[in-house]
Amino acid sequence: MLDKLKIKWVYAISAIFIVLNSIFIINELYWFCLIPVILLILLFLFFSVDILLLLIVFFTPLSVNLSDFDLNVGVFIPTEPLLFCVMLMFLFSIAFRGRYDSKIFKHPISVIIIIYITWIFITSITSSMPVVSFKFLVSKLWFIIPFYFLGIQLFKEQKNFKRFIWLYMIAFCVVIGYTIYNHSIYGFDEQSSHWVMSPFYNDHTSYGALLAMFIPFSFAFIFNKKESKSIRVSSLFVFILLCVAVVLSYSRAAWLSLAIALIVFLILKLKINYKVVIGGIIALSAVFLIYREDIYRDIEKNKQDSSKDYVKHIQSMSNISSDASNLERINRWKSALRMFKLRPVFGWGPGTYQFKYAPFQHSNEKTIISTNAGDMGNAHSEYIGPLAEEGIIGTLSMLAIVLIVIYTGVKLYKRVDTKELRLITITILVSLITYFIHGLLNNFLDTDKASVPFWGMIAMLVALDIYYPKKEAAKKNIEKKVSE
Repeated sequence: MLDKLKIKWVYAISAIFIVLNSIFIINELYWFCLIPVILLILLFLFFSVDILLLLIVFFTPLSVNLSDFDLNVGVFIPTEPLLFCVMLMFLFSIAFRGRYDSKIFKHPISVIIIIYITWIFITSITSSMPVVSFKFLVSKLWFIIPFYFLGIQLFKEQKNFKRFIWLYMIAFCVVIGYTIYNHSIYGFDEQSSHWVMSPFYNDHTSYGALLAMFIPFSFAFIFNKKESKSIRVSSLFVFILLCVAVVLSYSRAAWLSLAIALIVFLILKLKINYKVVIGGIIALSAVFLIYREDIYRDIEKNKQDSSKDYVKHIQSMSNISSDASNLERINRWKSALRMFKLRPVFGWGPGTYQFKYAPFQHSNEKTIISTNAGDMGNAHSEYIGPLAEEGIIGTLSMLAIVLIVIYTGVKLYKRVDTKELRLITITILVSLITYFIHGLLNNFLDTDKASVPFWGMIAMLVALDIYYPKKEAAKKNIEKKVSE
């Protein structure tokens, strides 16, 4: 009888919603349709936050920025409102329940991330534009809290590693198909490659950076013998699609990051001694310092601009004489360094670079794409940008994250004792290295497209470091006892 009563209530509420929604639609008020979606999100938020996180991963490649539609709101829909809700839920949970694994907070990567966030908070207080800086801080938190601090707990279950990657890649393949179709209309020329991925990605550089991040995963899944044949064939298809897409992106930074990531992969796979690697880097640096004037002269002779011809396009990477894209980066970097000299400790404030750098440009360094309006992006570097905005500690904290992540990844790769975990570890590390290299030339961690996989992959490494080796050791102990 109680079950029948519950069913009647379900029917009654459904009937009331249908009637009310029909009335609202007749009066051209469509927002009422969102109520079931909001209720479903709240259900996931309080009872299955892991499902909500994975849904956000899927929607990330498909999200669009409302500012692209003349709405004057710089928010990615639907991901950022969902991330904000997850962040609030986590903070309330910590404040009122206090339940969180202390091992996560004590991990070296977590410690440096907390320092990184704390310094952003401090420099937001001293900022030349506090409102802008605190908005920047909140946006950082809604990426880091859900996909790093909650992400580590999500990745306690190994199956969530693959779910995370596949959900992003499946949605990304839709965007790639859309991009390639648009690009084909313009004959796959270099100029149209800059914007054919819009509105899903800002331009070919952010699009290329994420293609580079996921190519190692699609490649690794092909050779994972624990996967089914259908998954491995699907991985091959995705790998080919991503490779075609990165070639058509004309993103030189993406190509460079993949080349360096491949070198790192070979160093790890061939077990080349780190002393040899460090010695090689020192030797190359010494050669550069000794012959720097000759190298500069040769670079200045390079007049090759961006081109549809791939060989010429690669040659244009070192063109600092006439290539507008390269010259504009140098202009932004020099402006950032001048800003840093005036405020070396606290900087101008997080997120303020684009509003403050214009007076620091020199007329002889400006290019045809330079602007004084603060509407053409930031410092084009994950390491130089913080120098201007957050001072020396801002850049050092970012570099510390990079170095500790690499150290943790290499240490973990040597320590884990199953082939599958070794494959997962090296793939995560190589994927992150593509972005670390890309960060020298661009910065996208203020967008969901890059931040979700970036912080998520770092969370994967920490989860592996904290939980998985112990699990494998426990498993071996159990097997040993059984055999005895």
